[in-house]
Amino acid sequence: MAANAAGAGGPSVPRATTNGAASSATASQSTGGPNPGIGQASNLNNIVIEYLSKKGYTKTEATLRAESAAHEADGRPISTKTEDLSGAKYRQGFETLRRWVEDNLDIYKPDLRRMFWPIFVYSFLNLVSDDQQKESKLFLHSFKAQFETEHVDDLRALESISLPDHVATNDTAKIYRGAKYRLSISSVAFYNLIRFLEEKEKEGGNVLVGVIQNHLNVNTIERGNDSQFALAQVLNRAKANEDFPAEDEGIPGHNPGSANTSRAAGDSVLTRLKLGPMPMEEDLRNDVHAELEDEDAKNPPAEGQPSLVSHFEDRIKREESEDAPTRNELQMPSSIARDVAMEVQKIKEDRDRFKIETRTGGVGPGVSVTMFTFHNTYDSVNCLDFSEDNLLVAAGMSESYVRVWSLDGKPLPSLVEGQQPSASRRLIGHSGPVYAVSFSPATASNDSTGVFTGPKYLLSSSADTTVRLWSMDTWGCLVVYKGHNHPVWDVTWGPFGLYFLTGSHDKTARLWRTDHIADLRMFVGHDKDVDTVAFHPNGAYVFSGSADRIVRMWLVSSGSPVRMFTGHTGNITSMACSPGGKVLASADDAGTIILWDLALGRLRKRMRGHARGGIWSVTWSVESNILVSGGADGTVRVWDVDPPEPAKENGALGQGRVVAEGGTGQKIDGNSQIQTVAGAGKKKGKDVVVTADQISAFPTKKSPVYKCRFTRQNLVIAGGAYFPQ
Repeated sequence: MAANAAGAGGPSVPRATTNGAASSATASQSTGGPNPGIGQASNLNNIVIEYLSKKGYTKTEATLRAESAAHEADGRPISTKTEDLSGAKYRQGFETLRRWVEDNLDIYKPDLRRMFWPIFVYSFLNLVSDDQQKESKLFLHSFKAQFETEHVDDLRALESISLPDHVATNDTAKIYRGAKYRLSISSVAFYNLIRFLEEKEKEGGNVLVGVIQNHLNVNTIERGNDSQFALAQVLNRAKANEDFPAEDEGIPGHNPGSANTSRAAGDSVLTRLKLGPMPMEEDLRNDVHAELEDEDAKNPPAEGQPSLVSHFEDRIKREESEDAPTRNELQMPSSIARDVAMEVQKIKEDRDRFKIETRTGGVGPGVSVTMFTFHNTYDSVNCLDFSEDNLLVAAGMSESYVRVWSLDGKPLPSLVEGQQPSASRRLIGHSGPVYAVSFSPATASNDSTGVFTGPKYLLSSSADTTVRLWSMDTWGCLVVYKGHNHPVWDVTWGPFGLYFLTGSHDKTARLWRTDHIADLRMFVGHDKDVDTVAFHPNGAYVFSGSADRIVRMWLVSSGSPVRMFTGHTGNITSMACSPGGKVLASADDAGTIILWDLALGRLRKRMRGHARGGIWSVTWSVESNILVSGGADGTVRVWDVDPPEPAKENGALGQGRVVAEGGTGQKIDGNSQIQTVAGAGKKKGKDVVVTADQISAFPTKKSPVYKCRFTRQNLVIAGGAYFPQ
């Protein structure tokens, strides 16, 4: 009965205690109201523990003692100092690791530095998961600066995480916590790292060892004589301050360069690329050498100018690379007389080109642009392309035809009898708007050989789902290529004039060969339209840019994906690979240009300056150090690919400054300051950020720029249609 009475007023367990204790507890419970006093919870715990001890419930007693020790007298959890110390250990351990790596031998630094990013990410996520808000925020802001260039998108996502619930809902956090970060480094560097962290256990080394064990999948590689980890290779990279190629690095499908989304442990994330120039056929090389000797004999070089033969030999030496694909991989046909004449002309143009150097004393190179504007088109021009001999321009029209003009105003030649001489031709055959045109590779005419080296063909793609091949001799359609089942947004020739590439609304890019009626390769992987396509200069790889905001790189010989680049915030509208073959430039309709390092599979940097609406064309200088772009905002902009390090102002280089969209021109002076001339009497638009990479901007009056192209002599030509609002 006493037990039941106690149960009505509070806990039933005081039955085993003395009557005085039980009465005191019950009276306190009944008079204390719903909020017991400070010492009451502690007294009740002691009473219960005594009861459990006398009854022999040892396990229950131990559990209650442990739980009681973690609470204040009023029942609130105790904020112990051990948690704060464990949080501080992450910060202390990471700083200790960073100092040790920077003081290490140069041959190990590139390997060890690659450990920083995954350890940083998982340490931060562990701190947030442990609900250590203060320490997690301090850890993030203490070390994020060293990763801002390479991992800007992931950092932006991590900065929004502050609570344990965020770790479970944030997409980036789920990617990292849902898979182990894969890394391949030399065994010596890794074993030295683990030994160092174990020695620094009290300085936070133990928590970093836990991060490596729980969240990293480290593949240790022995150095071999023929591998990237050979001692000679490591020393050379250390001298050049270069990193290792990111082979097997990252989380499959998330690493910016990863094209392989398989989670199998044996799969490679980043395929080693062959980015060197395609070697010249031996017979072609000998024929070109002989022709150049004859040219030098007829027209000796000017004083101080190298001969054509010596310039050709120097280029061959520069282009010799172990990283080059073979001609057999692409099944290239044997060379003909036209190939010899084209190579001879290319050597002439390359030797006599206007050489563009990088910035000197903060002043950018003097790049000028020749702009061709089409009037009275009434918004019917969809696309433009210039021939590589700089004599023709073609436009794809919304009225389903292609029109070709002579840039010098001379009548276009024709092999068909009875055709009237004209400075333009209409090519009729499509049954839908024409969205892309592309001239076959060509060079300026070479009078000494007497061989025609101008463009022989023109490709056009249309909303009618077909691609057509047009003859520049007869001005008629030769072939209709069918394979896509939706509109074809883009088409472009390969560098050797045999293969071409298309991108379509059916979410595929396709590789074609002019002498085959069906496509050779279908590149499938994008979730939305493939809006733009491009070739690598050596012809061994192709690129596809999509409305899913992803750029993919594919191997031509097998059709397999080798890179996937994510980071655009708008639909990708234009791409171009540098002549050196190392960097890809991609542009979007949000006004951003991103440069990608192909070998490392990483974002190199962003450049901003165009307004929204689409950057429709990008092109590289011969030296691969200057980029030119044009787009819907009616400007042609010149960009320095490698800006000088000292040019920093108001923060990190490349952040840019805000200028008014209504400006009529921007330029950068010797101190990398951006100047803007305000528009007159117009409603002010949204502000546009112009990064310090921009060298100059050439505004048109009201002409969106459809195409811009560097010639082989480093001159820029651009084209657009007058479009009054």
